[in-house]
Amino acid sequence: MKHARSDYDRIQDPEGKIPEDEPVFLLRACDPAAVPTLDAYLRITIENPNHDPKIARSVAQQIERIVSWQRTYGTKVAADMPADAVVKD
Repeated sequence: MKHARSDYDRIQDPEGKIPEDEPVFLLRACDPAAVPTLDAYLRITIENPNHDPKIARSVAQQIERIVSWQRTYGTKVAADMPADAVVKD
C-alpha cells in the first residue's frame, strides 16, 4: 500500500489485502472535504443496483461519526501534508 505521505507508512495492512504497490488515499475527519467526498462515494455506491447495503450503511455511519467529530474539533482548511509529499509544478 503506497501512501502519498511517507510519514503515513506506519498505517499498514497487516492482512495484506491491499497490494504493496496500490496507491491509497486517506481522509481524516479534520479535512473539510471528508464529508462531501464520502457523500459522493455513498451516492455512487447506492446507484449501483448490485451494491452491498452493509457497505452503504457503514459509509453512512462513518459520515455521521466524522460530522460529530467535526462539530467538536472543527476542520483544517490547509492540507495536512508535508512539503516533500506535495506535487511540484
